[in-house]
Amino acid sequence: MTVCTPIRTRFAPSPTGYLHVGGARTALFSWAYARHFGGTFVLRIEDTDLERSTPEAVQAIIEGMEWLGLHHDEGPFYQMQRMDRYREVIAQMLAAGTAYQCYSSPEEVEAMRERQRAAGEKPRYDGTWRPEEGKTLPAIPADRKPVVRFRNPTEGDVTWVDVVKGSITISNRELDDLVIARQDGTPTYNFCVAVDDSDMKITHVIRGDDHVNNTPRQINILQAIGAPLPLYGHLPMILGTDGEKLSKRHGAVSVMDYPAQGYLPEAMLNYLGRLGWSHGDDEVFSIEQFQQWFDLDHLTKSPAQFNHEKLDWLNNHYIKQADNTRLAGLVRPMMESHGAKFDGAPDLAAVIALMKDRINTLNELAVAAMLFYRQPAPDAALLTQHLTDAIKPALAQYAEQLKTVEWTKEALSAALKEVLAAHKIKMPQLAMPLRLIITGQLQTPSIDAVVELFGREVVLARIEKYL
Repeated sequence: MTVCTPIRTRFAPSPTGYLHVGGARTALFSWAYARHFGGTFVLRIEDTDLERSTPEAVQAIIEGMEWLGLHHDEGPFYQMQRMDRYREVIAQMLAAGTAYQCYSSPEEVEAMRERQRAAGEKPRYDGTWRPEEGKTLPAIPADRKPVVRFRNPTEGDVTWVDVVKGSITISNRELDDLVIARQDGTPTYNFCVAVDDSDMKITHVIRGDDHVNNTPRQINILQAIGAPLPLYGHLPMILGTDGEKLSKRHGAVSVMDYPAQGYLPEAMLNYLGRLGWSHGDDEVFSIEQFQQWFDLDHLTKSPAQFNHEKLDWLNNHYIKQADNTRLAGLVRPMMESHGAKFDGAPDLAAVIALMKDRINTLNELAVAAMLFYRQPAPDAALLTQHLTDAIKPALAQYAEQLKTVEWTKEALSAALKEVLAAHKIKMPQLAMPLRLIITGQLQTPSIDAVVELFGREVVLARIEKYL
């Protein structure tokens, strides 16, 4: 694909809710394309929907972008702060005849559409107030403010080569003279987007395929104001495993739900990068590799399925690769909220190094690590079952060895094996009561590793309580 330079992409969410997984993927692809070519990534907040837009949603979007590390080069720009510019362009279009004032009331427009539906026609504005050569316009109704409509071409087609979907053609006869300014003067969505893309010199628009129908309208407006056209790419939607559009019933759909559930941003980025794009058979790649590899030629036309098991697998991979001190910083607040006591306890980074290999999320890691940061409370029935009179002599001998043994995993393992041989018992017979006494539970990492981390003083004190 021939690429024009300088590349300028944008992510332009409407702040009517959280940053959706689909929006995050759009942001990632737009960001990566700009980064790949040394271009500029613009963040634009499309907040003209005053009823639904909220400051909280703006904050949620920015937080989601920050968590993912998708830093913008310009912006955020807010459409509501650009009203003067939109009014300027509307005035220019009215003067040029590419827009006109329409005094039809909403009730009159709806009546037009009802008549068209009854006649089996596509409902649309019928052009009552559209200026034409030799046409006499109706008298302007008293006390009625006009809307401004775009004078859409009536002949020909709008054609563009979509970088995902291929060539798309829409007949101008299918398009309405859309309202570009409401009665109160506020501009409408498609108009603002076209002006913004022109002013911000956007070269590539990557967005969801729910915007396909907006594209011919925006192209016509851009052409009317004499602006160059960006290249468009419309990404297929993301589906749940049931083949339906991704929604809350499939699990988390807000990006900021994922750090709360214990996912790392690098895992999320890697996963989103594979939703609708591929680089051969590569499944695991860093964000640095992604921006080096990313192009528009390998975007897929078919919808992608969001698979939580695959995300868990990736998150496990990145947890295993992550620095243990970093992970400790992330899980410690969760553990503190569960009553973890860190004074006199093992180093958390060392505990994480022991525990993290089989863990899918940070939340699971925090829960698993708690066994080192709470007082054990073994179940009485389990103690009766495993800590028998027959096993206590072996436990006592092991405790004696712990008083003088070199405190390394290897030496502790050798001491344990020596006790097992002396008493002619198998590992579980001694390891299970040891686990109960030291941690309060039967499932732990290898007992010698656990003993090493707790330290000589703690282990001896806990064993001696039961001898």
